[in-house]
Amino acid sequence: MFEPSIENNPMKIAIIGSGIAGLSASIRLRLKGYEVDVYEANEYPGGKLHAFSLGKYRFDGGPSLFTMPQYVEELFEQSGKVTEHYFNFEKVDEACTYFWEDKTVLSAKSDPQNFANEAARVLNYPASELMDYFDHIKNIYDHSASIFLEKSLHKSNTWLSKETLTALLKIRQYDLFKSMHHANMIRLGEPHLVQLFDRFATYNGSHPHKAPGILNVIPWLEHGFGTFFPKGGMEQIPKSLHRLAEELGVQFHFNSRVDQIILQNKKAIGVSVNGQEILAEKVVSNMDVFYTYRKLLLKSKAPEKILNQERSSSALVFYWGIKKEFKNLGLHNILFSERYKAEFDSIFNEGDIIDDPTVYINISNKLEKGDAPDGCENWFVMVNAPNHKNQDWNEISQRVKKAVIKKLNRILNTDIEPLIEEEKIWTPQGIEEDTLSHQGALYGNASNSQFAAFLRHPNFSSSIDNLFFCGGSVHPGGGIPLALLSGKITSEMI
Repeated sequence: MFEPSIENNPMKIAIIGSGIAGLSASIRLRLKGYEVDVYEANEYPGGKLHAFSLGKYRFDGGPSLFTMPQYVEELFEQSGKVTEHYFNFEKVDEACTYFWEDKTVLSAKSDPQNFANEAARVLNYPASELMDYFDHIKNIYDHSASIFLEKSLHKSNTWLSKETLTALLKIRQYDLFKSMHHANMIRLGEPHLVQLFDRFATYNGSHPHKAPGILNVIPWLEHGFGTFFPKGGMEQIPKSLHRLAEELGVQFHFNSRVDQIILQNKKAIGVSVNGQEILAEKVVSNMDVFYTYRKLLLKSKAPEKILNQERSSSALVFYWGIKKEFKNLGLHNILFSERYKAEFDSIFNEGDIIDDPTVYINISNKLEKGDAPDGCENWFVMVNAPNHKNQDWNEISQRVKKAVIKKLNRILNTDIEPLIEEEKIWTPQGIEEDTLSHQGALYGNASNSQFAAFLRHPNFSSSIDNLFFCGGSVHPGGGIPLALLSGKITSEMI
């Protein structure tokens, strides 16, 4: 059996939160021989990656898309374990089914060539031109991922490497000084495809007309590496990592809310948990960086410029148990708004949701049959939403629910409301309260400028020694792959 290399007097590390980044950091730090304790306010690991049931329907509560499984597999491999003994997943042929109001329906295959062929058939768009677009975003990924995603942008050695200097010489090729939308208009032109690729701005909660074109690399994560589905649902990702971490010797303390990070001479020396002081040589916060400062570091000066940056968008989610099967829907589905720019303008400028929002539907029982009764489906219905700034979410959610049902009835030619036998609604306010994500922002700060990546909080504190950060609110950003990498960057710093 594989054992970590334990020193005679291993350094003690306290991790606040067992979100996906905290789990990643805990495993990596334990493998380095450190004594690791994780303090989690909830009774389960995973943060937003949790699950619940409504009647006979099971739902994954948070993220529903799984890409780049290599970052999960890496944790098992480095631990000397066989991934399949803990965690199983399958590759999905279809990344998403897209619906437009003009009755266009496009099945976007995970494989780029198959996607291009389908776009040629449905949209009469040259497959070769779409493949040129995929080559372009692959090139962005190949030259930028190791810098912007896998290393700290706040350490000088990142910028002094030959690899970084080579990438910087090609920076104009990455559309950094164009918006995602502008770059897609130039490189694609076809309205359906422009809207399809613009929507990847939502993967980090940004506005496609403001976010830099370099973020068009995001669809490469989905189509270049593939789309996957964890057997047992998304909750199996944190469950399997929690099991691995425990076997390695990481100590988890659930229902243990951290009250304070203990400081001495501008140095983190431990945490206070339910009023009890626990000493540690290093402290890692997987809590939203805003609340880390506002709740746990009350006597320390906060980096106000970073904390007051524009936050990412949030989500309004309807969990519906549907008494019918829809053969024309897949695992992932998008029903597009006809007023796409207005939708994002409303979110970021007005703090509201328009009356014709884009609707995302995830139906996990398409692949995990036990998630719903026979002949039924579990619908995770999500609408892009503004972050929480004291809006009346009861009024907004009921208004948006009517708009969503009207859109579903129109595009799917159905009457959906009588089919809803179970319902739960999660608003941005609820997301903030349940996950302590400031304003319910799903991805920390928005990326609505060319320099947003450089403005994220680093994975360390520049003013408090021995204090580190990981998770979606710090570098490199939100989403499962980036959160896993955040844990990796932080562990390598320690």
